[in-house]
Parts: sequence; C-alpha cells; structure tokens
Amino acid sequence: MRTLVYTIMVLVAGMLTFTPLMAADMRVLPHQAEQVREELARKAQAEKAAAEQAAAEVRAKVLSDRATLERAVAKLEAEKNQLSAKAKALEASNSQLTREEEGVNEQLAQTDGMVKELVGQIRINAKDLDTLISGNPQSAVGAAPVSFLAAVAEDERFPGMDDVRAMTDALIGQIKASGEVRLDKGEIIDRGGKEVQADVLLVGPFTAAYRLGGETGFLKHANDGSKLYALSRLPAGHLQRQLADYMAGTTESVPVDIGRGAALRQLSHQLSLSEQVTKGGPIVWPILAILLIGLLIVAERAVRLLRNRHSNLPLIEEIREMSRRGDWEGCEQRCLQVSAKPLGRVLLAGIGARSFAREDMENALQEAILKEIPGLERFLSTLGMLTAIAPLLGLLGTVTGMINVFHVITLYGASDPRLMSGGISEALVTTMLGLSVAIPLMLLHNMLSRAVDRMVGDLEEQAVSLVNIIHRRREQVC
Repeated sequence: MRTLVYTIMVLVAGMLTFTPLMAADMRVLPHQAEQVREELARKAQAEKAAAEQAAAEVRAKVLSDRATLERAVAKLEAEKNQLSAKAKALEASNSQLTREEEGVNEQLAQTDGMVKELVGQIRINAKDLDTLISGNPQSAVGAAPVSFLAAVAEDERFPGMDDVRAMTDALIGQIKASGEVRLDKGEIIDRGGKEVQADVLLVGPFTAAYRLGGETGFLKHANDGSKLYALSRLPAGHLQRQLADYMAGTTESVPVDIGRGAALRQLSHQLSLSEQVTKGGPIVWPILAILLIGLLIVAERAVRLLRNRHSNLPLIEEIREMSRRGDWEGCEQRCLQVSAKPLGRVLLAGIGARSFAREDMENALQEAILKEIPGLERFLSTLGMLTAIAPLLGLLGTVTGMINVFHVITLYGASDPRLMSGGISEALVTTMLGLSVAIPLMLLHNMLSRAVDRMVGDLEEQAVSLVNIIHRRREQVC
C-alpha cells in the first residue's frame, strides 16, 4: 500500500516535471500514462500480494504465539490456583500456629508469674526468717549458720529446692527453740567489754540473762545475732533476785521481755532521778531548795500539831465534874497540868474570867484563842508561798531552756536534733520538777491548813462549852 502511494507521488511529480513536454506531445502522454498506470498496477498488485502473504504469515505466527500464550496462561493459572490453595492452607496453618503460640505464651506468662510470685514469696520468707533468727538470743549460742538467707533475701541467689528445704529446717528449729528454756555455759561480752564465760539463761526467743560471779543481769544480742552483750545497767534489785533464784532452781517465775528487747533497751537507756535532775540546768537547785525547805516546814508543823492535838483530851468533862462541886481551884490546877497545849491555856483563861459577865467572858476566851492561832499557823504562809514559787521557777527554766534551743538553732540550724537536746531537757526537766515539788507541797499545805482550822474550831467549841458550864453553875448558885 505504501508502494502504491509512492508510485502515485512519483507519477504526480513526473507529470509536474514533464508538463511542458506533455504540451508538446499530447498524443504520446496518454499512451505513456497508460503504461505507467499498468506498471504501477502490477507493482501495486505484487506489493499487495506480498503484503497479504506477509500479513498471513504474521497472522499465522500471531495465532501460533497466541496458542502458546494461552497454554502458558493456562499453566500459570493452574500454578496460581495451586499456589492459592497452598497459601490458604499455609494461612490456616499459620492461624492455627498463631493461636497455639498465643496459648503457649499465655501459659508461659502464667507460669512465669507464678514462678516470680513464688520466688518473691520465698525471698520475703527468707528475709523474715533471717530477721527472726538474728533476733533470737538462742542464735548466739550453738546455732547453725544460715548465711544463705541473706543472699536469697537480697536477690543475690536464686532459691533452689535445697534452699527451701534448708529454710524449712531452720524455721522448724526456731519453732522448737521458741519453746525451750535453757541454762548453758556460753561466751558473753561483760559490762567491761571483755569476753568471758558465764551461765547464760535463754527463755525462748524473748529474753537472755547471765550470771557471772555475784552479778546477775540481762543480755542483749548483736544485730547479726552472733554475740550476747551484758546490759550496761543492771536491773532493779528484785529483778536480779528473781533471775538468780530462777537460775538456782528455787523459783518457777522469771521476768521475761515479751517485746523482744524493747523493754531491755528502755531499761538500759532509762535515766535515774539524779541524772534527770542534772539535765535541768541551774534552775533545778532553787527548786530542790524549795522542796527541802517545804519538807522541813511540813515536818515541823506536823510534829507541832500532833503534840497540840486535844481531840482525845477529856479536859472539858473533868472541868464539868469539878464545877458541879464548886472546885474551881481544882479546875485551874487541871488546866495548868495541860497548859502546854492550846486547849489548856484557853480554858485556863476562861476559868480565870469566870466572874465576868457572859459577854466579857466570851471576849476573854476569844482573845485567848486568837493568841493561839499564830502559833498554830506558823510557817504555813511561807509554805504556801513556796508552793506558788516552785512552778514559776519551773516555768522560768522552761523559758531559759527554749532560749538555749533557739540560740543553738541560730548558730547550727535544726539539722541535728542532738544539738538542741540540752535546751529541751532543761526546759522539760525544770517544768517537771517544779510541778513535782509544787503539787505535793500544795496538798500538804492544804492538809495542814485544814488541821489548823479543825483545831481552832475545837477550841471555839470547848470555849463555848466552858461559858455554858460556868453560867449554868452561876444560875444554880443564885
């Protein structure tokens, strides 16, 4: 087809080229054109046949290639289907394996959690058991070593079954030891810091005591439970006697610290009265002086009032009997016999004024009673003043102690409480001592004042009885 087009174009070009010639010879041109046309037609026919043959060949080749491709496509489709089936099978297998993996992971997580919980519980029990053993005084006397407990408790060692069995044996041993009371020979650190052999009494896991020569006291154990130390302070005398008697087998009771050393620590750090007083500073001494002076006054007043008591003195009855007989001289003699007592002096003054009128006699007796009151109330006002001063001195000590505390805070800050302990001790000890002195002195002052009031009331009562006896006798005589 392309050849035909090319031929036409050549023809047209030739016609254009030979136009002058055509004009010259018009008769030759049709014949030549026909020949050219026929030649072109033959060429075109030949080219068409060649083109059709080529197209047929191409068509045959395309059809051959298409069959090949179709067979290849069919083969690939089959392979694809096989692979799809295999992929589905693998996906199903993968899903199954995934589910199984999830189940296994879940079981593994549960098992791992149980193992961790079990190991954690074992470590906690190991720590508790280590604390229990180290806190047991019996661990310091012939106890088997249990050093693995600290390693297990501090996560330095993974606990195995051997460790669990060893922990069980140690716990059973502690349970058995908690019910034992033993008296053995053992090494202790005495109060002088020397290692000595002594009789050691172990009362379960609670208390340990020792007997060394004539000294008996309590023991405390070190933090690691390897040594027993004698307390720096000996217990009270009755406790020492109870311990000695129990060790000797003469008694069945023994003092036990059920607080596992708490009471013993309090005993070792307990301050005596003299130690507490010395921590109160200079204000303590005036308070103690007030206590001493107050006690002296109380003692003197108590002795004086006991000597002057007349509640059980039958003097007024004797005077009544003598007055009935008119024996006034005998009444005066009887009063002179007890003139050392206020009642004798008051009644003697009333008998001396028996000739006065009733009102004058009562005035004379009242004057005699008033003379006796200063002697009875002697030093009571001083005692009341001392009772009021003691708590004020305690308050003064509190103020000075707090001033010292704030001075220490100003210089060193509040980081170390031990620096402030001196001022706090002074503040608290002086307050405690001031109140401790004031309260009993106040009670004693009130008791003495009540005793004086009762004595004065008895004197007034006896004076009124004497006036009535004298005037009744005067009326009888008249």
